Amino acid sequence: MSGHSPHDGVRKRRAGRIVVGIAVAIVAMFGAFAAWAISLGPLPLAQTRQVSTTIVDRNGKLLRAYAMADGRWRLRVDARNSVDPGYLKLLLAYEDRRFRSHAGVDPLALGRAAFQLLTRGHIVSGGSTITMQLARLLEPRRERSVHAKLRQMVRALEIERQLTKDQILDLYLTLAPYGGNLEGIRAASIAYLGKEPKRLSLAESALLVALPQSPETRRLDRHPDAARAARNRVLDRMVEEHLLSQEDAAQAKAQPVPGLRKQMPILAPHSADAAMATVKDTDVIRLTLDASLQKVLEALARDRAQALGPNISVGILAVDNASGEVLARVGSPDYFDDRRAGQVDMTRAVRSPGSTLKPFIYGLAFEDGFVHPESLIDDRPIRFGSYAPENFDMTFQGTVPVRKALQLSLNVPAIALLDRVGASRLTSRLRQAGTNLVLPKDEAPGLAMGLGGVGVTLQDLVQLYCGLARLGNTTPLREIASEDARDSLRLMDQVAAWQVGNVLIGSPPPENAPHNRIAFKTGTSYGYRDAWSIGFDGRMTIGVWVGRPDGAPVPGLVGRAVAAPILFDAFARTGKLPVALPKPPKGTLVASNGKLPLPLRRFRPVGELVRTGGEQAPHIQFPLNGSRIEIASSGGAQASAMPVRVAGGVLPLTMLVNGVSVGEIDGRRQRLVDPPGPGFARLTVIDATGAADTVVIRIQ
Repeated sequence: MSGHSPHDGVRKRRAGRIVVGIAVAIVAMFGAFAAWAISLGPLPLAQTRQVSTTIVDRNGKLLRAYAMADGRWRLRVDARNSVDPGYLKLLLAYEDRRFRSHAGVDPLALGRAAFQLLTRGHIVSGGSTITMQLARLLEPRRERSVHAKLRQMVRALEIERQLTKDQILDLYLTLAPYGGNLEGIRAASIAYLGKEPKRLSLAESALLVALPQSPETRRLDRHPDAARAARNRVLDRMVEEHLLSQEDAAQAKAQPVPGLRKQMPILAPHSADAAMATVKDTDVIRLTLDASLQKVLEALARDRAQALGPNISVGILAVDNASGEVLARVGSPDYFDDRRAGQVDMTRAVRSPGSTLKPFIYGLAFEDGFVHPESLIDDRPIRFGSYAPENFDMTFQGTVPVRKALQLSLNVPAIALLDRVGASRLTSRLRQAGTNLVLPKDEAPGLAMGLGGVGVTLQDLVQLYCGLARLGNTTPLREIASEDARDSLRLMDQVAAWQVGNVLIGSPPPENAPHNRIAFKTGTSYGYRDAWSIGFDGRMTIGVWVGRPDGAPVPGLVGRAVAAPILFDAFARTGKLPVALPKPPKGTLVASNGKLPLPLRRFRPVGELVRTGGEQAPHIQFPLNGSRIEIASSGGAQASAMPVRVAGGVLPLTMLVNGVSVGEIDGRRQRLVDPPGPGFARLTVIDATGAADTVVIRIQ
């Protein structure tokens, strides 16, 4: 007889059906859950790429940020490098202690939260991990339900599969709400605390941990008391969990909570606007500017403009000589001042340069070899056709050294030299060096450009003066760090550039300013519309413009009195001592007037030849002054020699090309000369008595 009754078999079959039913139900539930999870679609990570565009300086310091299209401030965060480690420790201790170890969901935290709710009757700590909170930020939901919590858990698991822990933390700190239109710890720290979150006190860290839990009811600019209470609860819990001492918590609680929201930083607004218009598809644009220098020069421009009058604007541009990188650009004293047209960048505005082009007239004169800094030159009434230049003070100095003529910015000597150099040649050389000169419509370059009869920007003038500091070659200015450096451009030869700098460093400085520290030049445009001062040492070049943006005259607006003091103050505010200018290049003639060659002792205008002892002075018959000479050459072959023919003069006759002797001219007074290459060339003949003649030609 069997030990099993018929009822046992029935029970087993019934139990089997129950197990199968349960298994089917579980499979169905998992299937339904899987189908539901799949129906959620891919993670909406694309929206995390939408952040405020930030403009940073050469060291990564924030200059300006632009709100997103919808008005929100959301600044990208790199937690490792830009957030205080103490804040991060406090955040993870308070919000997600096992952040580094869990897979997106922390069962222990969920269980602890449920137990605390049951035993204390209120929520003590939430069970959501940082990853679950990030999931809620990616897919905002108003309702708080089991369904919403399940969705966050599923999304958290997906996030953990796709991103690293550091990436998750960065995203959370970028998207966390802090009230109003502030998102992310950087935007909150800057707006509420006035600083980046790189260094935070314990009180500040606790405050920034507390705000995202209820951002609107704890807004510092509306509910500072609620924010303070929330901060203190964070500190109390850290004490309860033995992560913070009572003394440290008490000190942190004693710190006040800011009740006002600060303005987002707006340093270098004109540079930032230009960068935004130039660089696309990136949320961080790095400039070559130095934020510290930019800040002090903006303050300088603002102070001086306020002292000068309500409609006066000031522009300042500072450039590194070696690289051509813009270190500071102040386009106006106040970007938001409509009376001063604050949003107009006066460093890029075309204005009359006054006398600021004179150093380049002298530089080409030095290069051409018909004058030396110690040469004598006449400052007397003179007429060039219908044009009769006068000095600023309406007086004349008589015969003066060329050095003094430039240092005192005498007009007559400068125009006499320009007449010899040629206005067209000066224009061509400045344009070759990267300067955009704006002439009146249908007007050719003339002598008046030497005194400001042409349009130019402060930016171009600074580039030109930087070329003097670089001993004769300019480099296009660069302000956006990602742009490639461009090739240098020729301004003048090294010796001539050094001579100009050596003269300008002796210019009389403003009252109480140091002597012989900065090579500088001032300028005042016709009608007192523009005051300029541009200077350089061995390290940087700074340019200053002062005037009204609308071009109206300002009585008494003189470069030496108004712009030069700002220039010297700008150099002082760099916080560094002036750097010496370069030493004289090889071949520089440094001598007093009495030891100069006879032709260089005194400048003589075009057509006035040196004559000695009644002898006829030498005269270059071919090529003619100002002529164009075509020299045939093919492939890499040497260009054919150029004939030079001379009349008069006492033998022997010495021939110089660009100031370098190429030998004597034969008894027939002619010689074949190897051309120096395409461009302008200076040919000089000196006879046995020191009489000379010079022509400048263009070789093609």
